[in-house]
Amino acid sequence: MNAKPSWSVDETTARLKCLKERLRNDDPQLKSVFTQTFLDRELERAGHIDPKTEGALAGAIVSIKDLLDVEGFVTKAGTKFMENDPPAKEDAEAVKRLREAGAVFVGHTNMTELAYSGLGLNPHYGTPENALLEGCIPGGSTSGGAITVARGIADIAIGTDTGGSLRIPAAFNGIVGFKPTQSTVPRKGCKALSRSLDSVGSMAKSVSGCRMAYEVLAGDAAGKDELAEPTFVIPTNYGMDDLDPVVKAGFDEAIQVLKAKGYDIREERLEVLESLKNLPVWHFSAIESRGEYDDAYQARRDIMDPRVAGPTRMGRADEVDAVSYRKTLNMREDLIAQYNQEMGGKVLIMPTVPIMPPTFADIENDEDYGRLNLQVLRNPSVGNVMNACSISLPFVNDDKTIGIMMIACGGCDLALLGVAARVEKQFV
Repeated sequence: MNAKPSWSVDETTARLKCLKERLRNDDPQLKSVFTQTFLDRELERAGHIDPKTEGALAGAIVSIKDLLDVEGFVTKAGTKFMENDPPAKEDAEAVKRLREAGAVFVGHTNMTELAYSGLGLNPHYGTPENALLEGCIPGGSTSGGAITVARGIADIAIGTDTGGSLRIPAAFNGIVGFKPTQSTVPRKGCKALSRSLDSVGSMAKSVSGCRMAYEVLAGDAAGKDELAEPTFVIPTNYGMDDLDPVVKAGFDEAIQVLKAKGYDIREERLEVLESLKNLPVWHFSAIESRGEYDDAYQARRDIMDPRVAGPTRMGRADEVDAVSYRKTLNMREDLIAQYNQEMGGKVLIMPTVPIMPPTFADIENDEDYGRLNLQVLRNPSVGNVMNACSISLPFVNDDKTIGIMMIACGGCDLALLGVAARVEKQFV
């Protein structure tokens, strides 16, 4: 499958100038989207791009989550305690590959501090508003990245996904979000939340955009190409309860559309998902984030987001001893093996998130924030725990947009992207 770009090199400079003007005029649609921009430098570079000699992403405008190093700029990870760190001496490996493919970068996008939430709020740099629903949150943690794509100011957004951080904001803003198999995209130069679960992936308005980004990011590690049409499995024992009526109606309609086109869709009880319920998934982010940022946690907690550094997240690492965490890691290894054996070439299909985007008022209370955060992370985190690849596609039903998520076994990235491209056509 050879994806074709939806952008033109001839328009890149004009688009960057337009964005610069909109930011100068404080366009409310772009409020709190970036933690910093690279526009002055990239405008100069854009004028020298030659589509005949540049790579597959020549002229593509790409936003970069504030976790990945961009040479000459400080990577803050959505924090205040890193804002005075030295500028990066070199691009993160993923950024380097994108640059070599001809991509132009607009800026570091806003995010939940340290990527530690699926809701997308940031008390330091503000929180961008949902692109579809006024007064609603964007989802996260790659919040600003999703808005750059949804608002049309970037063709591709690069971010990370630890428990849904690409797919949740994609679902909430009506775009495509792709979480690749972790090992296929290098994480060198990308600040970690959980080294066990973090994946570097992309968002775009179409599957083809995500595929083009993935092929550049993964290179030779991209894996096998398309497979025969898979059997889709809707789990009866995980991820399908407590659905918002709008999400349920949209998902049911999407399934009917696919069934009418001849897709094999079955409902099954999956034992591996029953076993997953016993895994303390919170161990990964709580303990491993402390492994990365414990110095700041101990000495500078007063300038950290209290919803990140509080006792229910980073602070919770103190509840776990080394033996208990090793047991968690062992259990995850067993779950991955069980998942691969039970699913084989089948593809899991579920709503990306069980709810519609909450309003900002909905998450003012810390208890509601915690409950909703767990709710939005529940379904997409399956893909991270199982070391799988996963994609969220937008689906519109009765003028309401939801996300339809597909999860395939690890290493099947290109096959999943091929399936997703065909499903995407049925959703139009």
